[in-house]
Amino acid sequence: MAAPELTLWGVGTSRTIRPHWAMHELGLSYQTRPIGPRTGETKTKQYTALNPRQKIPLLQDGDFCIGESAAIVAYLSRTYSTPDRALIPESQRDYAAWLEWCFFIVAELDSTSLYVMRRHKADALGHIYGVAPDVVAQAAEYFRQQSRHVEAALADGRRYLMGDQFTSADILLTTCLDWAIAYGVGICDHAHPYLERMHQREAYKRGQVANKPLAPITPPPKT
Repeated sequence: MAAPELTLWGVGTSRTIRPHWAMHELGLSYQTRPIGPRTGETKTKQYTALNPRQKIPLLQDGDFCIGESAAIVAYLSRTYSTPDRALIPESQRDYAAWLEWCFFIVAELDSTSLYVMRRHKADALGHIYGVAPDVVAQAAEYFRQQSRHVEAALADGRRYLMGDQFTSADILLTTCLDWAIAYGVGICDHAHPYLERMHQREAYKRGQVANKPLAPITPPPKT
């Protein structure tokens, strides 16, 4: 079987790190197009033809394109997992539980909580969507409330959300926990050792490096 032709568009955010990390967990070779959000790079004719929503990340797999970070990670997990490198459970019920975790993390922790904070924080996107300290505070509290489900899952001694198997649900959760800490939102007690384990994964470290925006070129000083 020919090696896949994979290109990942997007770097620099809590969502673009997800597919970068997944690629490294699966041992996939891919090209990176290091474009960022709100830079004008997602609004070019070339990129809009690939992704009319003009968002990052976006994965090209040959002539197939898919956006939305969680969907990309799920696609990679389903398409490129192997017995030695699997990011998705095999049994039907475990798969359903994995899917539930993925939907919960994206809907409740990311979109309903952290991204609401991002939209309305003065030092984030408040200049676009309106600064709203009360909304930010309520979104942070909602994150903490919903985190009790994570606490309950990790309190029984499991290493990962799916027990002994690391899956792409752990990728989604880790990025949300990292995001929450960056925003000063408290995370549950059992999430701290869990997060340390995730940060020690080699693929996480490589994904972090791959997700860094290119440093701007500083012009030489005038003489």
